[in-house]
Amino acid sequence: MPQTLAAPVHSDLLIKKSRFIGCVQPMADRAGALEVVARLKAEHPGAAHVCWALLAGGQSAANDDGEPGGTAGRPMLDVLRHQDLEGVLATVVRYFGGVKLGAGGLVRAYTDAVAQALLGAEKVLLQRMTALRCTVPYALEGRMRRELEAAGALLGEVRHGAQVELNFQLPETQAPGLKARLDEAGQGRVGWLAPA
Repeated sequence: MPQTLAAPVHSDLLIKKSRFIGCVQPMADRAGALEVVARLKAEHPGAAHVCWALLAGGQSAANDDGEPGGTAGRPMLDVLRHQDLEGVLATVVRYFGGVKLGAGGLVRAYTDAVAQALLGAEKVLLQRMTALRCTVPYALEGRMRRELEAAGALLGEVRHGAQVELNFQLPETQAPGLKARLDEAGQGRVGWLAPA
């Protein structure tokens, strides 16, 4: 089952006078990854390269940032895949130390920087979330909110019209049980709507 990371974790390696600063962190999409890479380039103006790899479903990508093709981004991506991760960005900032490492040396350096960071990473199971919407009479709003909180559901928008419309999310596997509990607590007065 795929996992993601609980929080960013860093590594710092010195290989033949070159410094490799690695980071692995949770990342949902390519737009967020590009923001992080741009920030790293601004924070490290003296760095020779800021290479990265993103494993996020259909938005996965790898970038060598000027290193010889296939020596940085792709090997970093392979490390993430080997660990069965999803929704993770790996970045490595390289300060060139004057000694060329060769293609094999670069591949080892970039994979080591990512692997070292992953050693200290806390991995969490990636849960598929599902969105649900329902309407209830005003008299049941408080009870429904308590049920949602007890189930650990993430309450989103609440609309007050003729009835109260509740929008919430929870792990896919818990949805059938929660719907049954809400139906029982609502005594047949819960109206289920198609997700927006």
